[in-house]
Amino acid sequence: MVRNEAQAPAGTAKAVDFTNPAFYTNRELSWLDFNYRILDEARDRENPLFERLKFLSITASNLDEFFMVRVASLKDMSEGGYSGHDIAGMTADQQLSAVQKKCHEFMDRQYSTLMRSLVPSLRSSNMEVLFDHESLTKQQADFCDRYFDEVIFPVLTPMAMDSSRPFPLVRNKTLNIGALISRKPKAAPEGSIEAMVQENLTRTGERVARKAAKDNGKDSKDGKEIDLKDGTMFATVQVPSVLPRVIEIPCTKEGTRTGILLEEIIERNMGKLFSGYNVVCANAYRITRNADMTLDEDDADDLLDEIQKKLRKRQWGEVIRFEYEDGMDKKLFKILKKEFGVGADAIYKISGPLDLTFLMKLYGMKGFENLKEKPYVPQPVPALMNLPDGMTLFDAIREKDIFLSHPYETFDPVVNFISSAADDPDVLAIKMTLYRVSGHSPIVAALARAAENGKQVTALVELKARFDEENNIQWAEMLEKAGCHVIYGLVGLKTHSKIALVVRREEDGIRRYVHLATGNYNDSTAKLYTDCGIMTASPAYGEDATAVFNMLSGYSEPKHWNRLSLAPIWLRSKLYALIDREISHAKANENAHIIAKMNALCDPGIIAKLYEASAAGVKIELIVRGICCLKVGIPGVSENITVRSIVGRFLEHARIFWFANGEHPEIYMASADWMPRNLNRRVEIMFPLEDADSARAARHILDVQLADTMKAHVLMPDNTYEKVDRRGKALIGAQATLMKEAIEAAADPHDPMASRTFTPAAAE
Repeated sequence: MVRNEAQAPAGTAKAVDFTNPAFYTNRELSWLDFNYRILDEARDRENPLFERLKFLSITASNLDEFFMVRVASLKDMSEGGYSGHDIAGMTADQQLSAVQKKCHEFMDRQYSTLMRSLVPSLRSSNMEVLFDHESLTKQQADFCDRYFDEVIFPVLTPMAMDSSRPFPLVRNKTLNIGALISRKPKAAPEGSIEAMVQENLTRTGERVARKAAKDNGKDSKDGKEIDLKDGTMFATVQVPSVLPRVIEIPCTKEGTRTGILLEEIIERNMGKLFSGYNVVCANAYRITRNADMTLDEDDADDLLDEIQKKLRKRQWGEVIRFEYEDGMDKKLFKILKKEFGVGADAIYKISGPLDLTFLMKLYGMKGFENLKEKPYVPQPVPALMNLPDGMTLFDAIREKDIFLSHPYETFDPVVNFISSAADDPDVLAIKMTLYRVSGHSPIVAALARAAENGKQVTALVELKARFDEENNIQWAEMLEKAGCHVIYGLVGLKTHSKIALVVRREEDGIRRYVHLATGNYNDSTAKLYTDCGIMTASPAYGEDATAVFNMLSGYSEPKHWNRLSLAPIWLRSKLYALIDREISHAKANENAHIIAKMNALCDPGIIAKLYEASAAGVKIELIVRGICCLKVGIPGVSENITVRSIVGRFLEHARIFWFANGEHPEIYMASADWMPRNLNRRVEIMFPLEDADSARAARHILDVQLADTMKAHVLMPDNTYEKVDRRGKALIGAQATLMKEAIEAAADPHDPMASRTFTPAAAE
């Protein structure tokens, strides 16, 4: 299999060097800009209060992963002396410095949003969350103490540091409380176990003091700031994740509700963990470790076993970020700083509660439905409603391609596609790719049932799906036990494509049914992510689908493809050809126009080709949710390009590409973004929509998003994003519009597109 490398495409005009680093934005900084756009939703007072909490939680979860993978990778490159430059001409050191600076600014803004805006708004809405146990009333304090004794204490494992117990291994992303403790005046009986432990702890305190003082340029005898010879010792306890982070406690005012953070109750009762000692100080801290997983697949005898080993090591990677609460004791801080081996840029002093992902739990509290978006129920697919008696899903697909748009329309047809095949006596085989699936996946259960029913079942389970590796390993083992043929893909490549093939015996012979999609076979995220797919019985698609699975399982590549474009074989060259065709139309003064929706755009070859097209006069409208390394408004380069990003209640995830092609437009959907990893290092599929209704539905999604004035952020020539100026414009929210249309289409399924026109919306 030959890969297409990311490079400046052939035919680029020589007058302008479209690969000039000045024309590109750094990938990491662009991602942080995306997280800022999510943070803007948390700051937007037009959003319901609890939705704002959810958005803030999402920014924290996103940032955790960014540190574990992207910042960790930059740190590895910097420490490894990597001297290469990125797409924007920055070295690893320059990127790391810029990213750390922007991360500090970002986290400051996160906590400003929480403490200055959201917390007061919660209080005004009769919900108070206490971040300080010292403000408890007596009734509340008594409740917290009882809760600690009865619920928390049995779960905790306090860890001391002495000669027999070195500094404990602190797990990635866990919340912990560090403490300095000292012996109470009353000494333990001589020769008792307690006395021996106290002596060891004292010696350890002296050892830690000498070590810390030396590392701070002081002799151990006069390093007064860290001198623990007075009997002060270090201890720590992990805040248990198995208990709720927010505990509801008695309120002080009728009609209100009050909660307190779990770590505050623990801090208040730290003395109970160390009987015979005084707690000098106790402060929360948290670390983020390097969780990037590099595999040498060529040398791995068993990929599953190799990934399991790497997963065990992920919890103990190098510390990339150290967060601690403002007001932490200086001695305690210096001990932790030294043990984690972090520099100043990786240290974050937090003025508020650590780990804001707890806000998602707060969002889930019952009783605040008036402060949340009205729940949306995915609607039935009109083409599958009111089917004649006796007509099956396969009959409907054979009659006409079915277009699916999630979460506006239900994911049930996809589940039913596999489930029906599992139980249908005429189905001979089922083959599909699994990248990310839900925890209790009905699709995986159907595959297992199909194998038990004697059908040939092949499942490609991608073990390298980041942070879903463990889940996928479990599914792979379960499917193998059920009798499925489980394969793990091609060496060195992730299989990111979303495709399912059902082979069925019918009266007129063998027929193949295919499902192709932009999103995962995950019934849970299908309610939260916007994705599209088709179900078809087209022989051309069926032949290609068979070729895909033969390639994945047997490494055989067909001589000819009918409809599908695959990465890393020729998807890149196909995209180049489609853009080149628009350039030719522009030069001939014909309709030349590209509309492309994706999650990320950072491939240098694709961007250079888009610049070439823009310079030739092609109108280019891009809808890019996240990373965008392309710059707009550069004279002679990108004046004909616009970029917008939509951030709303659903995560935009679909990839749709429309090309005017003069007066003969073509539209495609894909599993791939326009990134080097998708085009070079993953098995991806792009497919055309040849059915007129499917093409019309996909183009409609693009039109609605281009008309959004409520949630769209537009990229400006100065590389900042701004909300659309609403003055004189109809208030249109793309996601709200598509929800409304799906409800209307389900109510009148005869012509689901008839009611799809833009109407002003008060809010999204």
